[in-house]
Amino acid sequence: MLGFVRTDNEALVSCLGDPQRAVAAYHELLRRAESAVSAIRTGLHHDDPAVREGCCRLLDHLVDTESMDDLIAMADDPDARVRISAFHALACDRCKGDTCAPGADRVLHPALRHLASDPDPHVRSMAVELVGKFAHTDVRAIAALRASHTQDASPAVRKKAGWYVPGGTIYERTAPRGLK
Repeated sequence: MLGFVRTDNEALVSCLGDPQRAVAAYHELLRRAESAVSAIRTGLHHDDPAVREGCCRLLDHLVDTESMDDLIAMADDPDARVRISAFHALACDRCKGDTCAPGADRVLHPALRHLASDPDPHVRSMAVELVGKFAHTDVRAIAALRASHTQDASPAVRKKAGWYVPGGTIYERTAPRGLK
């Protein structure tokens, strides 16, 4: 199956770090869904950042309530690609099944911290999306987005933050009906 010597979940998770096998392993783990989540959660602690990144990407689709804290912790991974995937998974509602996205009490603090000080502009850009989810409900989110919109070193991050502040396209599009 798939041309792998071993096809158990743990072996497939390890293959996420192999450029020749990563795509096939990812798709097979995604197909296995809930039966692979335990191995994927374990893979978040793998030595290879490509494996950790792949596990974050998989949890974007397969996250369950037991995995949410593990995914939140990945926002502080030493590798920027892993942090980017973790922030995407935390911000993206489109990829989730019936699992509810975590609330501000769980994810806003790490998102604010990375938006303000992460050295990687791509991470800050993904943090904008997560902070932006709370722009209508938390004044800290608006303050951080405004600061990023005017002061971030990256023009791309400044532009993206502008979409989420009052008057920005995403802010206006996502405003609850009573606020428009």
